[in-house]
Amino acid sequence: MNPQSVADLTDQVLSGRFGRHGVEVSVAFLTQQGVRHARRARSYRNHVLSLRVEDAVGSCAVESGPVESGAGESGAGESGPMESGTVESDTVSEEVVLGCVGAPVAELLRSPLLPVRVAALDAYLQWLRPHRRHAEEVLIGRGNSLQKSLHRAKSVVDLLPVEAGRRVLVIGVVNSLLHHLRERGNSYIACDYKGGETEWGEPVTTDAVAALADCDAVLASGMVVGNDTFQPLLDHARATGKPLVMFAQSASGILPHFLGRGVTAISAEPYPFFWLDGGPSAIYRYHPEAR
Repeated sequence: MNPQSVADLTDQVLSGRFGRHGVEVSVAFLTQQGVRHARRARSYRNHVLSLRVEDAVGSCAVESGPVESGAGESGAGESGPMESGTVESDTVSEEVVLGCVGAPVAELLRSPLLPVRVAALDAYLQWLRPHRRHAEEVLIGRGNSLQKSLHRAKSVVDLLPVEAGRRVLVIGVVNSLLHHLRERGNSYIACDYKGGETEWGEPVTTDAVAALADCDAVLASGMVVGNDTFQPLLDHARATGKPLVMFAQSASGILPHFLGRGVTAISAEPYPFFWLDGGPSAIYRYHPEAR
């Protein structure tokens, strides 16, 4: 079906090209998380809107405010994007969350609120195309929060088809990813809407598009789908042939539809996420041949 954009993919669903879309959302919930990994100096927070369609849960990370206002969330990375104190005390409104319960997917795909549309599309597509049937399952073993974060990050970074010495634009600063890039000998440009510094005191740029010309590959959070900044990355990858690797808790069921069509590889992590429990959890890796 070769969608050119997420909006195009949504139109295809609404036109019936994927089959029945009259299914309803049975459960809607917001996960609010704060973390400071052992031996790490910074604290982080996440807010994730999740919707359940049949046996699938779709998610879209949000900041306080956006789901109420209709704007996008910060472009910071998943599972530890925001420094403590940078997120206001408000959260996604209860009315928005409860308003999704019982609503048909088709109705939510027309919502004026982008995170609602993304979470609904994500859930619907995961229901139709479960990760377990199409991707390599990677077990993230039991451990404390830092151990699991580092294990996941290595599995993500290993998807990058670039050699040591190549520069990677990392959109959504997750310090465990930067740790493994450093170990591989890759330089990087750290990018995040919140700016600031990495764990090693390196400056974080806020303009991903401006940094595209100065990198050999892009490693981007699925949150770019939820803040409507995915398309410029996709267009750049298609035009230049640069590898675009996605690590996705947000939109993990959406991104496989762009595999081999701008997206090189994907680490898909549907709910429940690795940071919710110290026991084993799974991610699903899509390689180019996984289409």
